[in-house]
Amino acid sequence: MNPSKMRHTRLLVTALVLVALVGVTVVAVLFGSSAVSLQELVALATGAPVSESAKNILLNVRFPRVAAALLAGAALAVAGALIQAVLDNPLAGPNVIGINSGAGLAVLMMASFFPGLLFLQPLAAFAGALLTAFLIFCLSLGAGTSKLTVVLAGIALSTIFGAGMNTVLIMNPDAYIRSANFLVGGLSGVLAQSLVWPGAYIAAGLVLACLFTGKLNIMSLGDATAHALGMGVHRWRMGILGLAALLAGAAVSFAGILGFVGLIVPHVVRFLVGHDNRVVVPLSAAFGAAFVVCCDLCARVLFAPYEVPVGILMAFIGGPFFIYLIVKNKQVGNV
Repeated sequence: MNPSKMRHTRLLVTALVLVALVGVTVVAVLFGSSAVSLQELVALATGAPVSESAKNILLNVRFPRVAAALLAGAALAVAGALIQAVLDNPLAGPNVIGINSGAGLAVLMMASFFPGLLFLQPLAAFAGALLTAFLIFCLSLGAGTSKLTVVLAGIALSTIFGAGMNTVLIMNPDAYIRSANFLVGGLSGVLAQSLVWPGAYIAAGLVLACLFTGKLNIMSLGDATAHALGMGVHRWRMGILGLAALLAGAAVSFAGILGFVGLIVPHVVRFLVGHDNRVVVPLSAAFGAAFVVCCDLCARVLFAPYEVPVGILMAFIGGPFFIYLIVKNKQVGNV
């Protein structure tokens, strides 16, 4: 595709994604177990009189939940794009290589053993995610380590961390009641105050990710070329993995262990706009936010009056997609 056509395609895709993001956000705010009219939403936004029930639903339930979906989707999608780029591995993602599980174990331990220090949960999630990212980074440096080996090692780490979470729950059975939704990934009951610090971390992480897209493009040329251009590849790779851990850990701290967002979204974005990370990273943020909001909306309304945690719905979508990626990359010799 010639540069001019590619530029027009990227502008069109970006416009469509932004329109879809705004549209699905408005729909998600309006619909749920109790519907709110568009007139009531506009009235609240403009300061006009609105019923107390609608005001309570919007301010205490819908706005925090939709904001959580937007933040988690953007963070996990960008984390996935960063991980796939720095590891040069199309099968990698925050959940696949164990980063989400590492963050989840840290949050569960903090919530179980230090329940009065809930404000430290985002930092605990970051610490757990960063430790996992460091382990994966060390493995990726191994001579002759294949891309599939890194993924399998990440799955093994996820299994170990899952066993750790089960151990915490056995030692503290009451924690299961508080953590059941967290373990499968869900946004019900998210409070506005629980989004303040994670939201700040995610906002800072997204800005840094966009600033580092040029470095990602250089790394995509190969380690030898990047070194020749004066880039400290290993240092940058670990730093960007740490940034991905910050984003994923912050999302896990309030959304639970949401899977496959960071795997699916970057692939779809690259299919639509190519591999230039200066476009892929910011567009992944918008697409990921819209994707999670849409999935959470479906989880709320498709099975009404029952609600399915959004993490379960994403597992049904992401599992087959992961199998497809394995088969596809095996055929082209990428694993």
